[in-house]
Amino acid sequence: MADGVITSEGEAETGGDGLRGLTYPLGAPPAPGEAIQAARGVLWLRLPLPMQLNHINVYAIEDGDGWAVVDTGIRTPESLAAWEAALAGPLGGRPVTRVICTHMHPDHIGLAGWLCQRFDAPLLMTQLEYVTGRMLVADNGPAPEAGAIFWRASGWTEAQIDGWRSSYGRFTKGVFHMPSTYERLTGGQVLSIGGEDWTIVIGNGHSPEHACLWRRSDNVFISGDQILPRISSNISVWPTEPLADPLDDWMTSLDRLGDLLPAGTFVLPGHGDPFTGVLPRIEALKRGHTVSLKRLERTLREPKRAVDVFASLFARPVGDGILGMATGEAIAHLNYLAGQGRVRRERDADGVDWWSLTQTETA
Repeated sequence: MADGVITSEGEAETGGDGLRGLTYPLGAPPAPGEAIQAARGVLWLRLPLPMQLNHINVYAIEDGDGWAVVDTGIRTPESLAAWEAALAGPLGGRPVTRVICTHMHPDHIGLAGWLCQRFDAPLLMTQLEYVTGRMLVADNGPAPEAGAIFWRASGWTEAQIDGWRSSYGRFTKGVFHMPSTYERLTGGQVLSIGGEDWTIVIGNGHSPEHACLWRRSDNVFISGDQILPRISSNISVWPTEPLADPLDDWMTSLDRLGDLLPAGTFVLPGHGDPFTGVLPRIEALKRGHTVSLKRLERTLREPKRAVDVFASLFARPVGDGILGMATGEAIAHLNYLAGQGRVRRERDADGVDWWSLTQTETA
């Protein structure tokens, strides 16, 4: 499970520049080990990722004599080296007072345990994110047969399923041992960090209980992966909950954030550059998924497997490296339409699911 790198064709780059309602006031991003002041008392750091989405943003908030860190990067030698340089350089050798993780994907929690251990600092997460992260870190295999059934039903070949089996447990490799205790974050909770109040805002869909941080005094919003400027976060169904409807959760969250955040909010995202224009961006994200759903319905005039609908959803070819995320996102869109009674699923004798429009749907 990881952050999405696929942008749906209907949403690709929508709102990605000033002409479409977004501006990027900070200029070029910081190099690994360096930092840029993003807002009052907030430093923006960027760490490398060993994947197509090649970076993650983390933020350090002044907290008395030290720093409260938001998100941590993945467990790799390159990320550790960047942290060492940042701690000795722009963070001035001051300690980390607490580690706040927006959600449980490895690029966000991968070095949480390392930072907490090094500075004897507490970990702060929402309950579902912490528990799910601990569960996934502990799940080294063997690969469960339920997963093979899920991927086979999606249209994967036996060779692709064998590849999934052989790589099972990759989540664990990207995450340093997580702390055995944590401090729970809840929606509406107010954290005092360096004498400033930050309100916890919960989002859903990309992950189960994603925490964002909002400083109302100047409308600075650390969004994690709940709102990104140039790509839409991966919204996927996974074998552990095959009938989930995360896209409905995601769309509902976007509506809620659109009603909550002022137009002038300055967004500090988990990927991409800090930006203004949150309301047009939220509308663009919603519109992108709506367009994709309409295109998907046209595709389903004839029965299709989940792997057959990629062209309806994604602007680029899907290779084996992102096959799991692409399939999960395709099923999320299919489950969303099924929840509205717009499509149906039938499993054949080989265990493969075929999706089509319902009989009441007009072509």
